[in-house]
Amino acid sequence: MSCHNSSELQVLCSSSQLLLQPLWDRLKTWQTLTQSPFFPVLFSVITYVGFCLPFVVLDILSPWVPTLRRYKIHPDFSPSARQLLPCLGQTLYQHVLFVFPVTLLHWARSPVLLPPEAPQLLELVSHIVFCLLLFDAEFFVWHVLHHKVPWLYRTFHKVHHQNSSSFALATQYMSVWELFSLGFFDLVNVTLLKCHPLTVLIFHVVNIWLSVEDHSGYDFPWSTHRLVPFGWYGGVAHHDLHHSQFNCNFAPYFTHWDKLLGTFRPAPLPEWS
Repeated sequence: MSCHNSSELQVLCSSSQLLLQPLWDRLKTWQTLTQSPFFPVLFSVITYVGFCLPFVVLDILSPWVPTLRRYKIHPDFSPSARQLLPCLGQTLYQHVLFVFPVTLLHWARSPVLLPPEAPQLLELVSHIVFCLLLFDAEFFVWHVLHHKVPWLYRTFHKVHHQNSSSFALATQYMSVWELFSLGFFDLVNVTLLKCHPLTVLIFHVVNIWLSVEDHSGYDFPWSTHRLVPFGWYGGVAHHDLHHSQFNCNFAPYFTHWDKLLGTFRPAPLPEWS
């Protein structure tokens, strides 16, 4: 039995090396870019805008395409240019004026030496899951505090709730304090778990996608919360309810903290289902 398990583990390890090592070797050929102080800002903005753009296109098309409106949580709402452009402008402004100086300082103080080997597939997946679970718990506490303490809400979190109906580009429409809090949680988690640089990169892609999807305003049959069993993942309908009612569904992704602490509110089923 032990020999059988050992052989399965060896197959998994070799498969992960066949998959991840070529990807990691390819990324290392871009080392001049990936190790520059500009990379974190460029990567973050390009990934974020790239994930938002499809939803922006859907919002533009939805008034003329009834099929799309079936999947909108608020079928009669489409963000205007006066809502979209300030959100995009704020994201660019904050990343250039605030995020870039911090990444420059971090780059100057602690240059990263890239390891020659890619991570094992099991290690990569487990670290990403743990990072998401940690981030979910940390932001839940932060989020509850910034709703329950009036001064914190008015000063730091209210800006994120200016758009009661969510849309993708409103994901990062937030105060600098909130943006840095989220970045701090990310940094602490990958540092605590000693994540491989490739794991960190993929985790950020996953985290940005889940955040954008949560604010997109679209509940599709293939949305993430419909792929995760047992209602463990809240998703876009869960988070949209928080934006409309304020006093429930504080966790960004998963539902267990809200259920345990009595702040969970189930989202109504969409008409198409």
